[in-house]
Amino acid sequence: MGLAVLSVLTGCRLAAPSAYEADVVVYGGTSAGVVAAVQAARLGKSVILVSPDTHLGGLSSGGLGYTDSGNTKAVGGMAREFYTKIYRHYNSPEAWRWQKNGEFSNEGQGSRARVDSEQTMWTFEPHVAERLFNEWLREHKVPVCRNEWLDRDKGVVKQAGRIVSVTMLSGRIFKAKVFIDATYEGDLMASAGVSYHVGREANSVYGEAYNGVQLEAYKHHRHYFMSPVSPYKIAGDPKSGVLPYVSAEPPGQTGEGDRRVQAYCFRTCLTRHAPNRVPFPKPEGYDPANYELLLRDLLTGRKDFFEKFDLIPNLKTDTNNHGAFSSDFIGMNYDYPEASYAQRRAIIRAHENYQKGYYYFVANDPRVPAFIREEMAQWGLAADEFTDNGHWPHQIYVREARRMIGQHVMTEHDTLNKTAVEDPVGMGSYTLDSHNCQRYITPDGFVQNEGDVGVSAKGPYRISYGSILPKKTECQNLLVPVCVSSSHIAFGSIRMEPVFMILGQSAATAAAQAIDEGKAVQEIDYPRLRARLLADKQRF
Repeated sequence: MGLAVLSVLTGCRLAAPSAYEADVVVYGGTSAGVVAAVQAARLGKSVILVSPDTHLGGLSSGGLGYTDSGNTKAVGGMAREFYTKIYRHYNSPEAWRWQKNGEFSNEGQGSRARVDSEQTMWTFEPHVAERLFNEWLREHKVPVCRNEWLDRDKGVVKQAGRIVSVTMLSGRIFKAKVFIDATYEGDLMASAGVSYHVGREANSVYGEAYNGVQLEAYKHHRHYFMSPVSPYKIAGDPKSGVLPYVSAEPPGQTGEGDRRVQAYCFRTCLTRHAPNRVPFPKPEGYDPANYELLLRDLLTGRKDFFEKFDLIPNLKTDTNNHGAFSSDFIGMNYDYPEASYAQRRAIIRAHENYQKGYYYFVANDPRVPAFIREEMAQWGLAADEFTDNGHWPHQIYVREARRMIGQHVMTEHDTLNKTAVEDPVGMGSYTLDSHNCQRYITPDGFVQNEGDVGVSAKGPYRISYGSILPKKTECQNLLVPVCVSSSHIAFGSIRMEPVFMILGQSAATAAAQAIDEGKAVQEIDYPRLRARLLADKQRF
């Protein structure tokens, strides 16, 4: 950056050496961030996308290619445009390197993978998504500043309730009329002094049923131990000590709030097509004893180990957590939302080593039931994905971090259509889905997971404009389309990549309108915003 590359900052004005100014600054290279930046450019605003990451697109280009689409009729605007771009890509014979188009299964998550009548495709390879995001930005001449990390301690300057500038650890300064925090972590939001929550609220806070500790939760998709399994190093002997990744702390009471965060993992792209397969690597410090609990679970007779090896084009998978002991690193992410960058890197490394060890153990340990071990040994990492990162995803799945406490808090009542949202800026439809938050010891001395909830939304619901707005008393020129203002369980539905794109577009539209009207983002004319969103094919 700096003077030498000013020419790439199309539409930006140089304020001073290493200081840049635009109408809108988007912080965060997620799918929401890319969409927000492109939409701002389409609306004639100068914009800079400032990304801590080198690779853009977040989870959409980071392994989550088996889209959690929910009811696709609720997906409009630029989000739908993205999935149409995916469709057109796979209409080309050149897109099918490892298999023929007609050989690909048309199964998807909430939708068929390919919907010809709507010209959308909801299942895709990671590198394809990243290429399309980059092409979108180049098409609209959006300047992108990568590997730029917000100085979270003193980098946000505010005057009269508005952010004036943000400074990165590199020393570069970005000024704007309106800022958009599109990160999964909500770092800009938090550094700007906006209220937020981490963890699960008690059910009593918003009068909910599915938010707090869920000791009697609906056990969906077998993410619980379905047969008795001992948590102790010597089975049945508490004096022998507790196995790795089991908490000896009490789990709390049903309905209570806590600071626990639903588990993270990597959405890995695997294949068993030999010309494109890289065997599972043995991670540094690998210890098979860490997977004793997994072994005990497998030896109960589980037959569903490969259920979430979801197929994407070219004989690859989007592989997700499935089972009581799987790729989710339960209980090891509680500090992540508010951790320093160095601490987060350590947490991410621990998750990577855990998950690599998990794959290596199942594929190689002779104690694993042969029918599972022998099939797992046929799988490996896809050689043509994440080529600069050892074929491992560049983005961990931050299912939840900070959640803003904004002008309107979305709750399960909104997502279950028990209340009427009068100021919609998009729609959600996916199941209210939380992964497990803890692994504990039951009173009868067995291991169990807690926190996995799956409650149908029973149809599309509206997402409030107020849920992407801070309170006016806290910040007047910031929009937050990812760490939206919502309860833990409502966020469990909202947190899907198509919804983040939808809200990114709506945030950018609101930012442009606030600039045009010379108003705080909380004060703009909502009917005008609604009309523009509908004109741009948003749905609500």
